Amino acid sequence: MTEILIPIALVVVGFVLLMKGADWFVEGAAKAALRFGIPQIIIGLTVVALGTSLPEAAVSINSAIQGASDLSVGNILGSNIINVLLILGITSLICVIPVTKKAIRFDIPLVVIITVLLSYLALSDNLISRIDGAILIAIMILYVIFLGYRVKKGDELEEIPGGEKKMAAPLIIFLIILGGAMIAFGSHITVKGAVSLATRFGVSERIIGLTMVAFGTSLPELVTSITAARKKETDIAIGNIVGSNFFNIVFVLGVTSLIRPIPCDAVFKLDACAAIATITLLFLCALPKKKLSKFSGVLMLICYTAYLVFTFVR
Repeated sequence: MTEILIPIALVVVGFVLLMKGADWFVEGAAKAALRFGIPQIIIGLTVVALGTSLPEAAVSINSAIQGASDLSVGNILGSNIINVLLILGITSLICVIPVTKKAIRFDIPLVVIITVLLSYLALSDNLISRIDGAILIAIMILYVIFLGYRVKKGDELEEIPGGEKKMAAPLIIFLIILGGAMIAFGSHITVKGAVSLATRFGVSERIIGLTMVAFGTSLPELVTSITAARKKETDIAIGNIVGSNFFNIVFVLGVTSLIRPIPCDAVFKLDACAAIATITLLFLCALPKKKLSKFSGVLMLICYTAYLVFTFVR
């Protein structure tokens, strides 16, 4: 019994550390950026979006370092699938989510393209190499430059709510260091516990990554989106998910593969197709009336249930 409870405890404690650590790290980073006069929209679309991807980044990098590459890739693809089908599915049941023209014309198609590109890079040689990682990081940098251009040009972009009060420098440094340490340690014990559970029950690291670990690292997005929906801040709900899915690929897998190339077996093709189909479904649901209705939410949850069943029976 102890052999099972200890890994479960490690995963649970790891998730808590990841969530709270990411929260404090983002708060500290955002306050630091404000002190330097960086526009709030840039903070929201970069620091905050990256922050919600920190749990995935920490787990994937730790998994790659420990040689659990299936867990690394499964965590990212699983998180992106959960972000859309489960989180937006639940959120759109709480309230209808309007989707902006910019999101339909640019943001969501961009994530579709990036997911297809990842699949091509990985399946061309069954490896996400350091060169592939450099390409993904380059795309992220170009995206951030593009955001800066839009702000400078004066295009209308949604403001990210946040206090303008400046935090004391020592407290900012403390939050960033403490948050970073919690993320690092939380990811380490999460991976250790997840791998132990996979070994104990004879479940592949890939399935553990696609389901349990992916759900745990997606908790920040889940909490953020549901809270935003309850407050009727629906732009944040959709933006949070689309931005997170983009950074999960270009930032998380980009950095991870730069540290250590990630092997991708034949099964990756099915998972990649599922991720592409998921973001495409989001586009098709939002396109007709520029919103996600309760019907869209039900459809997404049905698709997620079917995906889970397919994942475990294949």
